[in-house]
Amino acid sequence: MKKLLIPALVIFIAACSKPEAGDKKAKLDVLKKEYSAIGEKIKTLEAEIALTDTTVVEKIIPVAVTEAKAQTFIHYLDIQGKVDADENITISPKMPGTITKVNVEAGDDVKVGQVLGETDNVAMVKGLDELKTGLAFATEVYNKQKKLWDQKIGSEIQFLQAKNTKEGLEQKLATLNEQVEMTYIKSPIKGTVDEVYFKLGQTVSPGYPAVRVVNTSSLKAKAEVAEGFAAKVKKGNAVEIHFPDLQKDISSKLSFVGKTINSNTRTFSVAADLPSQEEFHPNMIAVLKVVDFKSDSALVVPLNIIQNSEEGSYIMIAADENGKKVAKKRVITVGHTYRGLAEVTSGIAEGDKIITTGFQGLNNGELISF
Repeated sequence: MKKLLIPALVIFIAACSKPEAGDKKAKLDVLKKEYSAIGEKIKTLEAEIALTDTTVVEKIIPVAVTEAKAQTFIHYLDIQGKVDADENITISPKMPGTITKVNVEAGDDVKVGQVLGETDNVAMVKGLDELKTGLAFATEVYNKQKKLWDQKIGSEIQFLQAKNTKEGLEQKLATLNEQVEMTYIKSPIKGTVDEVYFKLGQTVSPGYPAVRVVNTSSLKAKAEVAEGFAAKVKKGNAVEIHFPDLQKDISSKLSFVGKTINSNTRTFSVAADLPSQEEFHPNMIAVLKVVDFKSDSALVVPLNIIQNSEEGSYIMIAADENGKKVAKKRVITVGHTYRGLAEVTSGIAEGDKIITTGFQGLNNGELISF
C-alpha cells in the first residue's frame, strides 16, 4: 500500500508545484520592482550613514550647478515654406499670330500697360486706315443731310441712310481697333520681366506663355501648417523667418491664416509679409518659426538633464544638509520644450541650484562639491 501511495504523492506534488508561464512573468516583475526599491533604500542608507559615521571615508562627487532664474521662454512652431509673390503672372497673347516685335528682355522693369511684344497686324492697320477714310466721308455726308433735314429740305430716308452709314462705320472702326489692340502683348502689372518665352518670327496663340512678370515689391513667405496646430496659429502671431540660402533672419507677423483645411494634405495655409529687398526671390526656401507660446517668467532647464523614473520626470539639485552639500532628487512637471530647453511648471523654485554636469548616476543624498 505504501509503495502505491508514495509515487502518487510525488506526482501530485510535482503537478501542484509546476508554475504557469504567466505566473513566472508576474513573479519576475514583482521581484524586479522589489530589487529596484531595495537598491534605492540601500543607496539612501549608505548616504545617511556616510553623513554620521566618521569611520567611513566620504565620497564627494564633483558637479557643476546653475541657479534657477525666471526668464523669457518662447516656443516656436518650425515650418518649411517658400517665398512667393502676390503678383507673379505669365502673360499670353490675346489672339493668334506671328511675333513681329520683342520689346523687352529678362530683367527689364515694366509699367502697367507697357507693350512687351507685338504680333503681325499690318493687314488690320491698313483696314483701319480705310475705315477711318470712309468714316470721315460718311460723317461729312451725314452732317450735310442733317443740316438739310433740320431745314425741312430733302427726304427723311436720305437723312436716316446717312446716319445709318456713319454709325455702322463707327462700330466697325471700334471693333477693328479692339482687334488691333489685341495684337499687342501688354503687362497688366508693374514689375520686373522674369522670363521671355517668345522669339521674333515665332507663331503664338492664346494660352501660349509669352512673358513672365513678377512684382517683387509685394513678396510673402508662405507655408502649409498641419491642422493639429489650427488652435495655436492665429493671424498676427509673431514669426521669425530664416532664409538658409542667405543665412539671414527677419522678424514679421502672420498676415494671413487660411480658414480651410486641405482635404488631401490636412494642412492650412499661412503667409507673412516680407520687406522689399533684391535678395529675396520667388520660390526661395524660407523657414517660418511661428511663435505659438511665450512666457515672460519661466523657469527653464536644459532638456538633457531631465531623467525619468517610476515617480516621473526629475532633476538633481544641490542642497545644504548638516553643513554639507548633497544631491537631492526633485520630481518636476515639464511644460513646453524647444531646441534643447524645457519649461518647468512645477517642482523647482527660483534660486534652486540645478546640477547640470555630473548628474548621471548621482543618487539622492550623495555628497557633492561645486
